[in-house]
Amino acid sequence: MSDQPWDLILAGGGLANGLIAWRLAQRRPELRILLLEQGDRLGGNHTWSFHDSDLDAGQLAWIAPLLSHRWPGYEVVFPQLRRTLEGGYASIASQDFARVVEAALGPALRLRARIASVSPTSVVLEGGEVLAARAVIDGRGMRASSRLALGWQTFLGQEVLLAAPHGLGAPIIMDAGVEQQGGYRFVYVLPFDTHRLLIEDTHYVDSAAWEPERLRANIAAYAQARGWRIDQVLREEEGRLPIVLAGDFHAYWDDLAGQPSAGLRAGLFHSTTGYSLPHAVRLAERIASMRALDAPSLFAAIRDEAAQEWRRQRFFRLLNRMLFLAGSPDRRWRVMQRFYRLPASLIRHFYAGRLSLQDKARLLSGKPPVPVGQAFIAACKIHPHQIGNAE
Repeated sequence: MSDQPWDLILAGGGLANGLIAWRLAQRRPELRILLLEQGDRLGGNHTWSFHDSDLDAGQLAWIAPLLSHRWPGYEVVFPQLRRTLEGGYASIASQDFARVVEAALGPALRLRARIASVSPTSVVLEGGEVLAARAVIDGRGMRASSRLALGWQTFLGQEVLLAAPHGLGAPIIMDAGVEQQGGYRFVYVLPFDTHRLLIEDTHYVDSAAWEPERLRANIAAYAQARGWRIDQVLREEEGRLPIVLAGDFHAYWDDLAGQPSAGLRAGLFHSTTGYSLPHAVRLAERIASMRALDAPSLFAAIRDEAAQEWRRQRFFRLLNRMLFLAGSPDRRWRVMQRFYRLPASLIRHFYAGRLSLQDKARLLSGKPPVPVGQAFIAACKIHPHQIGNAE
């Protein structure tokens, strides 16, 4: 048993735990915290993006040192719609996240620490070392659970260097004018400079099955269709994000048995888009403001945060069921094309996860882009066992 009396250990150095550790280092430097990450650096190999309207002014200010790129708007493309929307859109690259947070944490960070198990007050490393603390937050990603019925957003992205300027003035956060391939597929493009892009092939599909070679071929074909010649693939990132269709919130948290958790493991992400940065920012602020950081207090606070989000996102789970369970998978793009014809204010509220009653009424009004009968059946499937793909 280690003789170091840690106040808080954070297991896993992803976005959520990294932000918690960084915010505590800023606001509570007297605390003895330890962030454990199994890799060679924090954050892995990811790009996290968000809309300015997802955060308030204070939150935008304190995460500003992490920003890699920011644009004043973005585009969406569908077979029968092309639209530019105004409003700040920003990305954080994992290398910039690691550079800032690692420097701030110093000795409070331990890399290449492989975790065997965690409990609310201890971590056991693979070599047998046991680290004790007043509390441990588990941020090691989504846990499999029969309490949730999920769809999946799978993606592979390549940061590429082009032979000539690409000509883009803003990100394309959805280009669904591509072959659908058995689900809702779109290409996501971030222009970092005149010759450098992140091109991401994204699929909303029914399983987390992974076909990286097909997605790489899709990226190459997309670049060719746009007239872009790729000189070099600088890096590659991939992911499988859960899209929640239904769940038993209380049973899920009972299964955690008092273990404080963060990020995807705590269900703190947008149920439809998979965006998690705004939720991670809010959780870091909440934890940094707490007087008591013992395991029971943290578990109760994080569960309360997750419960509020679960209630707010009930409508999003309804939309997800209509997207995944009603109509043909190859025609799911029609749902999103209809959505992007709506007022810009509603779209901002959607991404922020803060829809008003008027917004919800507007989303459901008019002729639905999926068969009405199937939409009604999908809407009624509110328990995981009714869907049959609980994960």
